[in-house]
Amino acid sequence: MMYEQDYIMRIIANLVQFLARIVFGKDTATYELSRDEEHKESDELHKALVVLLSEGEINEAENLLFDKFNPKDNRHMMVAVDFYHRLNNLDDGVLQENDFSREEIEEGLRDIASKAGIVILNRHGVT
Repeated sequence: MMYEQDYIMRIIANLVQFLARIVFGKDTATYELSRDEEHKESDELHKALVVLLSEGEINEAENLLFDKFNPKDNRHMMVAVDFYHRLNNLDDGVLQENDFSREEIEEGLRDIASKAGIVILNRHGVT
C-alpha cells in the first residue's frame, strides 16, 4: 500500500509540474498574490483555500475551488495547481483524518485541467 501511495504522489507531482510548465512556463506551481486589483478574485480564492486547508476542511476547500473556478482565467488555474500541490504534500494521516485520498487529489487535478480544456489521459490511457 505504501508503494502505491508513493506512486500516486509521483503521478500527482508530475501532473502539477506538467501543468505549471505548459500553462505558465514555470517549473513550480506556487501561486503568488498580486498587488493588482485586477487579480483580486483569484487572490481571494487562494486565500480562502489556504485557510480551509489549514483548518482541515479539505473537502470544503475542493468544493469551493470547483464552485469558483473560472477556466478562462489563467490565475485561477495557478490557484488550482497550487492547491493540489499543497494537498499532495500533506501526510497520508492528515488526508485520512479528513476523509480524502491521493486518488481524489489526482482525480481533482485531472478534472480541473479538463475544465480548462487540457485533456490528460489517466494511468489507463483514458480521459
